[in-house]
Amino acid sequence: MNGTMIDDMKYHTEIWYEMLNKDLGASMTYEQVKLQMYGKNEELLERVFGKSRFTPEEMNHYVIEKEKRYQKLYRPHMKLIDGLDIFFKEAANQNIPMSIGSAAGVFNVDYILDNLNLRHYFKCIVCAEDVKESKPHPETFLLAANSMGVEPENCIVFEDAPKGVECAQNAGMKCVVLTTAHEAKDFEKYDNLLAIVKDYTDPCLKALTV
Repeated sequence: MNGTMIDDMKYHTEIWYEMLNKDLGASMTYEQVKLQMYGKNEELLERVFGKSRFTPEEMNHYVIEKEKRYQKLYRPHMKLIDGLDIFFKEAANQNIPMSIGSAAGVFNVDYILDNLNLRHYFKCIVCAEDVKESKPHPETFLLAANSMGVEPENCIVFEDAPKGVECAQNAGMKCVVLTTAHEAKDFEKYDNLLAIVKDYTDPCLKALTV
């Protein structure tokens, strides 16, 4: 969802950069923060500070506070990535099942789906709360595929991050990369790529819904 349906990753990164450094004293560069932008919020905090830094109550506070700040910052800019509205309609018209497999929490997933009126497109929605193992573990995508009744090898994942592509590869799924958060060179080591595109107006995507 984040970085593949909406181009919002820079807003997540800006808020994490602010919180990690100003609120929590991490002394990280923007690029260092950007490298941590995968998986659940709790996992990000544990990667940076270790598992014993926060009590459960503190962890919950910072996770919620981060999302509140992100939603306030991103709200004026909220829109689908160019061409995705048409892509969704064409896929739906051809009865192609679609799902969301996101490391975001339900609080953020609901925020986007309801504000952009997208929920009706998806047969299944998998959020952070639905899995034990976050990306790049394949649980997220395998659960989505199972819920749709589709074999993994018949799924196409849309991702914006190397760890997400790795998750798709671990699940036995092909992948289309959007360069909203990373450059094409960051995905060179993966062999499950169908295409690398800027947005959904790229002509090469037409073949996916015909």
